[in-house]
Amino acid sequence: MFQTDPYSFIVGLVVMSLLPFLAMVATSYLKIVVVVSLIRNALGIQSIPPNMVVNALALILTFYIMAPLVERGWTTFREESNGQSADVTYTTDAALKAAEPFREFLIKNSDERQTAFFVRTAETLWSTRDETTGEIKPAEVDEKSYFILVPAFCVSELTRAFEIGFLIYLPFIAIDIIISNILLAMGMMMVSPVTISLPFKLLLFVIVDGWTILIQGLVQSYIK
Repeated sequence: MFQTDPYSFIVGLVVMSLLPFLAMVATSYLKIVVVVSLIRNALGIQSIPPNMVVNALALILTFYIMAPLVERGWTTFREESNGQSADVTYTTDAALKAAEPFREFLIKNSDERQTAFFVRTAETLWSTRDETTGEIKPAEVDEKSYFILVPAFCVSELTRAFEIGFLIYLPFIAIDIIISNILLAMGMMMVSPVTISLPFKLLLFVIVDGWTILIQGLVQSYIK
């Protein structure tokens, strides 16, 4: 009968419970779901595509982008824990080594300014006071620590997502302004400009093949 170390089992449960959280804030899912939501608002269709479809699209693209990292990590984990899968020490060491591709992904896609900010802040925030002299000693912070990389990556992704959203909004705002001026010139002030501009927004988005451009751009933004 197969037996496993209870500590390994507990660690596994904790890791599994954190996976949804990590998938949301520490993968490409964050930027993708924000950008797709912004373009939906820019088009003026608040519920199309539905939230379920937006999240499903973000998850599919996230799996596509993160698949090489998961494969590398899983291969490393199997090699490092071969024959020692029931030992908590070997399992933990293997898991840490398997997470290195993920660390590289965070480093590659984090803004250096954000990383530097969180390092400086952590040195002060995590500082300790010497009980003898009362002197405050800055904490020694590793800039490659996950406690630094995850928030830096999260803020960096949100910044890039809103930059993309700003560029997406510009042509649609131009259409709204043009339609509003035309209706005003025609004396049709009682007609909602949104009702008239929506078909033109959709037409523009279809003509330029907007979904293809948007998705390809998001995927290629992680090629460095």
